[in-house]
Amino acid sequence: MSTESTLTDEDRALLRRPLHGFFTVASGPVPPQPRPVWFEFADDHTVQLFTGPDALKVRHLRADPRASMVVAAPVGEREHWVAVSGPVTIETDGAHELAARLAARYWDLDDPVRARDLEGLLAEDYVRLVLHPERVRRTVF
Repeated sequence: MSTESTLTDEDRALLRRPLHGFFTVASGPVPPQPRPVWFEFADDHTVQLFTGPDALKVRHLRADPRASMVVAAPVGEREHWVAVSGPVTIETDGAHELAARLAARYWDLDDPVRARDLEGLLAEDYVRLVLHPERVRRTVF
């Protein structure tokens, strides 16, 4: 296992795949209760996700802006996971654009059901959470 503070090429490749991340906020319940989320690994090496402005994780982040996210390769592939942790900013812009990009990444939007799901998704209010990784941990077997 490595605890280097920088992302490797393999880490970046894993984070660019349409996998679920498991997001945990620092001031949440004890023991921590990670939640699966859609995410985007941005060109500036931040990790971005969207959520409702009144979501419990937003309230926790306002009290303590630290969080972490773990992403793992799926079963059947060589074992590899990467965890990033650091401060999170809550942004009021760009959430709907992010939601649309993520829906296209995770869903087949040619499917009329998913296209309608996206319409419903975009009708809601969201904020964009931006995790600024300060620590990176990983395991590759």
